[in-house]
Amino acid sequence: MSHAIVVGGGVIGCGIALRLAQAGLEVTVVERASPGAEASSAAAGALGAQLGAERPGPFLDLCLRSRGMYPAFVDEVQKLSGIDVSYLPSGALVVAMSEAEADAMEATVAWHRAVGLRAELRSPAEVRQLEPALSPQIRLAIDFPDDHQVDNRLLVRALSAAATRASAKFRIGSVRGILTEQGRAAGVELVDGALRSDVVVVAAGSWSSLIAGLKLRSEAVVPVRGQMARVRGPAALLKRMVVGTAAFLVPRIDGQVIVGTTVEFAGFEKKVTANALSQILGGVVQLCPALADAPVEEIWSGLRPYAEGGLPIIGPGPLPGLFLATGHFRDGILLAPVTARLITELVLGQRLSVDIKPFHFSRLES
Repeated sequence: MSHAIVVGGGVIGCGIALRLAQAGLEVTVVERASPGAEASSAAAGALGAQLGAERPGPFLDLCLRSRGMYPAFVDEVQKLSGIDVSYLPSGALVVAMSEAEADAMEATVAWHRAVGLRAELRSPAEVRQLEPALSPQIRLAIDFPDDHQVDNRLLVRALSAAATRASAKFRIGSVRGILTEQGRAAGVELVDGALRSDVVVVAAGSWSSLIAGLKLRSEAVVPVRGQMARVRGPAALLKRMVVGTAAFLVPRIDGQVIVGTTVEFAGFEKKVTANALSQILGGVVQLCPALADAPVEEIWSGLRPYAEGGLPIIGPGPLPGLFLATGHFRDGILLAPVTARLITELVLGQRLSVDIKPFHFSRLES
C-alpha cells in the first residue's frame, strides 16, 4: 500500500483521510492539536451554497455539487462512526431590513432561477407566516429552501472516528515543511524529525502558507477571524437559518442558536472583542426580538483560511506527490465531501469529476 500523510485534521483533512483510507492507502493525519480544534469547530455548520453566492460560475457549481453530496455523505459517516451529526434540511431566509436591501433582492432571485436553482421572494406577511418569531420590521426576504445545515462539531468528531475505523492514524505534531527527494514529495518535516510517505496532502487551513516547500507566498492563504456566540432560545423558535446584514442565526433542534459573525483580517490573533460581540448580539435581537433575553452560553472566535481571489486551493501542488486542499474560507464544512472526492481522484490518478482549473495553486505562486 502507498502511504499518504494528510497535514491538518479539520473537516477537510478528516474527510480526505477517510476517502484515502477507504481506497486502500495507509493514512497518517498530522494535526497540531485535536481533530477539528480550529476552524471546523468554530463554524456554524451552514451548508449555504446559495446563501453566499454572488454570481454563477465554477465556485457556485462546486458548492452545489458538494451540497448535493451531503445527504449520502452524512448517512455514510453516521453509520461508520455511530455519531448523529444533526443534519437538518432547514432552508434559509436572507432578510432585508431596509428598502435599499430589498431593492437588490429581485435581481438575486432572478439569476438563481435563471440557472435552475430554487429561490423565492417572501413578503413581510409570508415571512411572519414562515417564521413568526422574526422581526416585523423585515421588508422582504429571499427563501432558499435547498440550503441546509449540520452540527459542524459533531461532524468533525464523526469524520475523525470514521477515518480511524477505516484504519487512518492520527498523530499530534507541527509540520515545518515538505520533505523532498529526487524532485518529489517524500513526507513532511516535523519539529521532532521527518515522517516519510509517498503522498502528502496539505489541508492545514490558515496555517497552510507557513509550511515550507509549497511555493506559496505567506499572504496567499491568510487567517480571517470570525467571532461567534451561542445563545439558548426556546426549542423550535426558528426552523430556518436566517441571514441579515448585521448577523446570521443558525438554529439547532434543541433551541440553541449559533450566531455571528465578523470578517476580520487580524492575523493569527484569536480573541473575542466587546465591540464585535455587541454588534453581533445587537443584530441578532434586531432580526429576532424573541432572543433579547436569551442567555449567552458560549462565545468564541475562529480563523478561517482565505485564499487570494476568494477561491479555495484544490488540486496538485508544485511537486509530484504533493496535493493541496486549503483556502476554503467560510465554506469548509460545505465543501468537505467534494474536496475529499477530488483529492482522492487525484491521488489515485482517476478521471476528475470536477474541472479544478479555477482552483489550481498556480494562480498564487510566488
